[in-house]
Amino acid sequence: MHSTNYLFVYGTLLSDVNNAMSKFLETHSEYVGKGYFPGKLYMVDWYPGAIAIKQGKNKVFGRIYRMSNAQKVLEVLDGYEGIDEGLYKRHIMEVFLESKTVYNCWVYLYNQPITDLEQIQSGDFLNP
Repeated sequence: MHSTNYLFVYGTLLSDVNNAMSKFLETHSEYVGKGYFPGKLYMVDWYPGAIAIKQGKNKVFGRIYRMSNAQKVLEVLDGYEGIDEGLYKRHIMEVFLESKTVYNCWVYLYNQPITDLEQIQSGDFLNP
């Protein structure tokens, strides 16, 4: 599978952050629900970066959206997330809805060294 209309966000694209890009996402997608994937969340600067892990109890919490025009939305968000600069990479991952339903979602994963970054222990950017 190389495509999905679902996107999982965990940082500055959350509607609570209330910026131009989170509004753009809200306008071009439908909120599905709260979810998580196995991973670790780090404070990069004023924004977080997540990495996926295969084992362990750490989770990254966020929200799942269904994009109305995935290609258009992802084109804009790729620029915002610094894909061309190598800051983040976009991957399709299994994300678990609170109800345990699994969605295959696009997720922007941090693509830089995490050595000197502080981990957000809660895995929740809005409630560190």
